[in-house]
Amino acid sequence: MNDRQDLAGKRLVLGLSGGVACYKAAELARLLVKAGASVRVVMTEAAQQFITPVTMQALSGQPVLTSQWDAAEPNNMAHINLTREADAVIVAPASADLMAQLAQGRADELLSLLCLARPTERCTLLLAPAMNREMWAHPATQRNAAQLRADGAFLLGPASGAQACGEIGDGRMLEPDELLEDLVAALSPKPLAGERVLITAGPTFEAIDPVRGLTNRSSGKMGFAIARAAREAGAEVTLVAGPVPLPTPRGVNRIDVESAEQMLGAVLPHCATHGIFVATAAVADWRPARLAEHKIKKDGKKVAPGVELTENTDILATVAALPKPPYCVGFAAESEQLAAHARAKLERKRLPLVVGNLGPATFGRDDNALLLVDAHGEQALPAGGGTADKLELARQLVAEIARRRAAISV
Repeated sequence: MNDRQDLAGKRLVLGLSGGVACYKAAELARLLVKAGASVRVVMTEAAQQFITPVTMQALSGQPVLTSQWDAAEPNNMAHINLTREADAVIVAPASADLMAQLAQGRADELLSLLCLARPTERCTLLLAPAMNREMWAHPATQRNAAQLRADGAFLLGPASGAQACGEIGDGRMLEPDELLEDLVAALSPKPLAGERVLITAGPTFEAIDPVRGLTNRSSGKMGFAIARAAREAGAEVTLVAGPVPLPTPRGVNRIDVESAEQMLGAVLPHCATHGIFVATAAVADWRPARLAEHKIKKDGKKVAPGVELTENTDILATVAALPKPPYCVGFAAESEQLAAHARAKLERKRLPLVVGNLGPATFGRDDNALLLVDAHGEQALPAGGGTADKLELARQLVAEIARRRAAISV
């Protein structure tokens, strides 16, 4: 986890209800503070059976509240004070009992009381369910979950897997880093709400024989960052990924491919249903004309075997030439004359926007510098020059795409 301040300036209430998953809440509190948030922790009586307030106070850096009758509050109204300045309340773990209380509007102790008393129009409620698989599947819990969603709460998870009781199934609380990613997304502006975004990322691999192939050094990190940023901005995101070992961003539909032909086959069926296409992938221009059935052996030969190449279909140009294309954003990974090559690509493929970067300087790295090129001029990201974290750059780029897309729609 890097030191990016994704929650800088945010005020959060972290609630813990009873459950063994309270041990994960300790790491979540640490990550929230590291991301720049101010965190106040509220614990139910049951939560204190699993983890101590001392631990949560040490990690949050602020006193932990456990009772609605805590006289430390000047007006004795912790349930009011905690949420009036808060951006969100996140309950992790959210037990079946706590969810039932909230669904029914009950306020038996401080945590449920402050959830009920929060200003719903500006203080988001997020719940991370954690319980046995049978408890989660029970009709009463499912009714409560549906009611909570209808009331405006966000349910994060649960995940499926091994549980503390020894059983396996749905009901595990999401991991702290997953909850952090979902929380950041929930609190982000939504300039792409209602949009569907199609993104390609990573390299392609063009097989020569069953062992070897032609590829490139693209790590896919920029494309995956754009997918996450688009999801944060409210879009429904489909990510077509070449062979990279990166985890799928939360809430993103991922399609794995290997070759350029496979990527083209995955992209085209989605073009009619996606309004924006961001072609970040470093697609091989050429592939072997024939695939050897078996590994090509050296066998003492001093002359390298010849490999006849044939041209791959240009995916971006093909999409841009459709009768009703999505808004197409191309990427130009160059080694020199970035602005000139990016503009040539913009004009040759008739695109509204090309994003250029120097490939050798960014492949595999976590930072980058981008140059936005359109018919009107050029714009550097980050604006002040230098480089920036790829996710932060992706967020800036997505904001630019949303602004340009909205201007076309007007």
